[in-house]
This record gives sequence, structure tokens and C-alpha cells, in this order.
Amino acid sequence: MDQFFTAEANTQGFTGNVLVADHGKIIYEKSFGYADQQSGRLNTPTTQFPVASVTKTLVATAILQLQEKGRLEVADRVTKYLPDFPYPDITLVNLLSHTSGLPDFGAFFDSLRSHHPDTILVNKDLINGMKMNKVPLLFQPGERYSYCNTNFAVLGIIVERITGIGLHEYLDRYILKPAGMHHTFFPGFNIAHYTIEESKNLSIPLYYPHLYSNQAIDPVTLPVYTSYWHSYNFKGYSETITTLGDLLKFDEALYDGRLLSAATLKEAFTPVKLNDGRINPGIWGLGWQIYKTDTIVGHSGGMLGASTGFARNIIKHYTAIVFYTGQNTAPSLALNALAILDGSNVDIPKKSAAYAFGRLLLTKGQDAAQIFLTEAKKDTANFEISDFEFNALGYDLLDDNKGGVMPPDPHYTDALLVFKLNMELFPDDWNVYDSYGEALAKTGHKEEAIKMYKRSLELNPSNDDGKAALDRLMK
Repeated sequence: MDQFFTAEANTQGFTGNVLVADHGKIIYEKSFGYADQQSGRLNTPTTQFPVASVTKTLVATAILQLQEKGRLEVADRVTKYLPDFPYPDITLVNLLSHTSGLPDFGAFFDSLRSHHPDTILVNKDLINGMKMNKVPLLFQPGERYSYCNTNFAVLGIIVERITGIGLHEYLDRYILKPAGMHHTFFPGFNIAHYTIEESKNLSIPLYYPHLYSNQAIDPVTLPVYTSYWHSYNFKGYSETITTLGDLLKFDEALYDGRLLSAATLKEAFTPVKLNDGRINPGIWGLGWQIYKTDTIVGHSGGMLGASTGFARNIIKHYTAIVFYTGQNTAPSLALNALAILDGSNVDIPKKSAAYAFGRLLLTKGQDAAQIFLTEAKKDTANFEISDFEFNALGYDLLDDNKGGVMPPDPHYTDALLVFKLNMELFPDDWNVYDSYGEALAKTGHKEEAIKMYKRSLELNPSNDDGKAALDRLMK
């Protein structure tokens, strides 16, 4: 276990905390790097982390507790508890399993925010906003799966409406205190904008804007944080700040029946089926993601500059918790920890040749990057040559605009070089030709793009997206 996580720290710059337990007994716990680089404060086992969407497991537990008390049924329609809710066919199961079809918050409030950018929206505003700006569902409830924070904000409102107390008060009274989670709290704002008091023991998120970035930036300086996440201060989907030890206490309280019965947990850990009888593609139960049916469940949490992996082998009573500052790979690391504990072989992390290549390409030029890659290809003990990572680097250089997080910063020549290099490194991979074709088309190289798409389809005739892209280019 230590070999794996130390290698992750040495090769990928892992900064964060890890805890692995067997039947509640901690068998591995270690902290890496700084909680606050500016002050030099190190991570320790008691450092608090924003665990983002792991909050959803607390809210799901609250809903299921209320079902056990006879105060609701998850099969009921939302309108039974929120009569003004404007989507009458959505059930609580749809919300818990992300099969509701609800869009993200912006669909209801972006117009309001454009005229009143300083408005801070809270739970009491959500249903009113939905009524005033009713927009079409993305799909009919139960027809498909689409992960959406709005689902759990609505669940939070249901908890408040049924109990008559605030969501955080309920979670504190009926989950945190029974589980003994004395180092967990809910900040004033869901994401970032933390006060000095809230930040004193917090691991501060660090965001690397590009795969080729050498320096991290403070996410709170980005427009998406100063504006978007400052406006949408709904509760129920992303606001918990906790420690390794407290999350393990929550885990143990679930195992020993202090929070929910075994029968209810079995229901929560069963994948929800769509209307046509298929298991939803996200493989979600009632507020929990099922990584391996009947065996491994958990939840991830992610925000700019921080991620959490919370994975539980419910048959063998294994638990892995990973807090990762600066990267978004905590969930996969937690699953790897469970695999190691189970005796499986797991690849020891290596340095990314692609990302190192990108940094050199941007700072020292093509020749230096190519010299490095030649040496890295020989040093297979320390470097990984990954088509996926070179592909991701190419799109980053092409500028996918990070979903609006960062201002556009395209490097078209470098992007084309990387996509072409990936094609040369992996000549039998249909996807590298597809990606290179997309980049060529975007940069105005139509004829070359056509050739790439044709080659991709030769290798994978089932590439429907490639067929559609080729048809557009051939018109």
C-alpha cells in the first residue's frame, strides 16, 4: 500500500491524505504534501478536506432514515412533499439515482444572474425558480441517466419540508452526532469562499489549469468561483468539510446499523433500473454509486483543485478514503487501495511522459520535448507512454476551454503535433486517428481530416461519431 501511494506522490505529485481500514481497523494511514503551500502547513491525518459530492451520501442517508420512520416513501412523487414542484412525474428514486431528467441550476437561473449578478440563491429560491422558469426536462423521468446536482438540492428541500428544521441541522442531529463525527462541519458557502475560521485546518484546493501547467492557482481567483459558485449556494449536494477519521466513523455507523437498517442499505446499494428494465448506465443505487455489483459501493467528490474517493467493499468490510488536492484521481486511487487490500495486482504509478512532454513543448520547444520522449520510451520503469494521456494533452492544447473555467488559450500548432505524435506512437488505435481528424478539421485542414477519419473507420467501422464527422466534411 505504501509503495503504491508513495509512488503516486513521487510521480504524480500526490498531495493529500489516505486511510485504508479492514473491519474499521486502520491498517494504513498517511499524509502527503502541504495543506497550505503558502504558509507551509502540512497535511496531517486530522486536516479537514472539502469532500464535495460525498455530501450526497449524507443526504441520501437522511432520506432513507425518514423512510424508515414512515415519513416518506422513495417511490413517491416529489409533488407529494413539494406540491409546487413543477415536474409531476419525478419520484424520489429518480432524484436519488440521477434519472430525473432535471437540468443543472443554470437552466433556471442564468437569466436572473445576468441581470442581478450579485444575487445569492439559497434552498428557498430553488422551487420558485423552477416554477417561474420551467424548462423542459433533459429526458422523461426514468428514461435515462444524467448526473445532476439539482437532484440532491431538491432532496435537501424535502428533508427540510418534512422535518421542519434546516438540512444541516438534521444532518448534524441524526447523522454526524450518532456517528461521532465531531470534526465535520458545513461552511457558509458550498464551494470555496471559505472564511478564515473555516480555513484554519483546511487543505486548500489547488487548481492546475492545464495538463502542461507547472504552477497551480487558487481556484477562488477564477470567474466560475467568484461568480457561478458564489450565486448557487443551494444545500444538499456538495458542502461537507470533514476528516479521514470522521468519514471512517460515518462508514462504521453504516456498517453497524446506527444510521440505517441492513435491509435499507441493501436497497440503497441496488442499481436502479430504467423504465425499460435496464440498469441505469451510471450504475447508481439510492444515492450511492455501485462500482461492483453486490461488492463495492461508494461515492466520489470533485471540485476545482480537490477530489475525494470513498470506496467500500461491503462484503469484506474494507474501506478506502482518499483526499487529493490538485488532481481529480482520488476515486480511482481509492478503488486501487481496495484492490491491493484484496490481494490483487495493481500497477505502481509512473510518471506521465505525455504531460512532461507537454511542459517541455510549451517551455523549451519541440526539439527538447522530442529528445525527452526518446529517452522516456527507453525508461519504461519510470515513465508511462499512454495514448489516453497524449490524447488528453492534445485536446488541452487545442483548447477545450475547460468548460468556461479558463479563458481561451489555444496552441493549435502544438496540438496538431501532439495528435500526430500519438498517431505515430499508436498506429493501430482507431481513436487517435479520430482525434487527429477532429483537430485537423477544427484548424481548417479539411482534406487531411478526411483521411484521418477514413483511417479511423477502417480500424473501427462502428465509430458512429466518426461517421457523422466524416459525412459533414464530405458535404
